[in-house]
Amino acid sequence: MQYELNLRTQKLGYSDGMREWQPSYENVLHQPEELAIVVVDMWNRHWCTAATRRAGEMAPRIDALLRNARSNGVLILHAPSDCMPFYAEHPARLRALSLPALDVPKLVQLPDAPQPVNAGDGGSDSEQDEFLPNTGVWHRQNEAIFIDPERDLITDDGRCAYAHFAANGIKRVLYVGVHTNMCVLHRTFAIKAMRGAGLQTALVRDLTDAMYNPAQPPYVSHAEGTRLVIEYIEKFFSPTVLSAELL
Repeated sequence: MQYELNLRTQKLGYSDGMREWQPSYENVLHQPEELAIVVVDMWNRHWCTAATRRAGEMAPRIDALLRNARSNGVLILHAPSDCMPFYAEHPARLRALSLPALDVPKLVQLPDAPQPVNAGDGGSDSEQDEFLPNTGVWHRQNEAIFIDPERDLITDDGRCAYAHFAANGIKRVLYVGVHTNMCVLHRTFAIKAMRGAGLQTALVRDLTDAMYNPAQPPYVSHAEGTRLVIEYIEKFFSPTVLSAELL
């Protein structure tokens, strides 16, 4: 089988003689063995209670996607940052460590465009948070997301991830998880790093969430803030797809 992905980007165009950003679509075909899916920081708990709830609601849908993709031969990499001690003896963690790490090259110059939302306060939209911002209250990945001990990888090191992508001939890395304006973009295994290394990437836009507080600029709803970040990624860093295209 082949996966047909409908890649969405945002391009500057003209409407009635006025310049504006417009969605642009491109259909591409990939063999399953050319694809990898990275699950970004889908922790069991977050210091923001609303973020924990939204991730918990998303986790079963991510799991369904991974089970389907895995059965077709797509490489699955779980990247719950700061949780490697919990998985020290897990076969998927040991498999990730089975290859020497490779330095991630910087082959593609990426733009330095400011983000559309302000998350300088940490981005929590919860009425009351039990913990201080950025407190590491997580210790493992959300239990609703199955990690296959015989096929999957576990790492939060971009050099390790890149080594496996290179060894497996991966052409496009797909990203699910949180948070869109933070870890999904900026971790060492994330979109900017792998895109900069010359790999094709894509964000699964219906399986992600931003850290954004509507009390901060641009003063929109949390859902609207997430949408703005997704379109920002489409403009400057990576196309996006819908999970249905992988099911």
